[in-house]
Amino acid sequence: MHITLETDYAIRIMLYLAKMDQRVDAKKISEETDVTLRFALKILRKLVAEDLVKSFKGIKGGYEIARNSKQISLYDVVCVIEGDCYLSRCLDTAVGCNRQKVKVCKVKKEFGRISKMLKDELSMVTLDTLIC
Repeated sequence: MHITLETDYAIRIMLYLAKMDQRVDAKKISEETDVTLRFALKILRKLVAEDLVKSFKGIKGGYEIARNSKQISLYDVVCVIEGDCYLSRCLDTAVGCNRQKVKVCKVKKEFGRISKMLKDELSMVTLDTLIC
């Protein structure tokens, strides 16, 4: 299991914005995070839509972090790109379990427990703790 490259880039972008703590244009974000401008803009749109980043238009436009870096966790960023964290798709209520004959699935129960641990751990790590 691994996070996608897009999620890795989203974390880079959020850390950069948290570290800068000021408005930065997309080109500078792209250059400083080693993410292509096109991909950075795609990611920034998603982060803006979920209120993790603010977007400003015009000559003095750009992007800035929407909240204090102590209030944004890795879980918040991962969920913007990946959706909720499930170890198995059987835990996703939209998909559900395809084992209808089994009333109590021990595997699903364990995947649920482990997924909760992952969510809890990612939620405890804030951007503030990761800023170098």
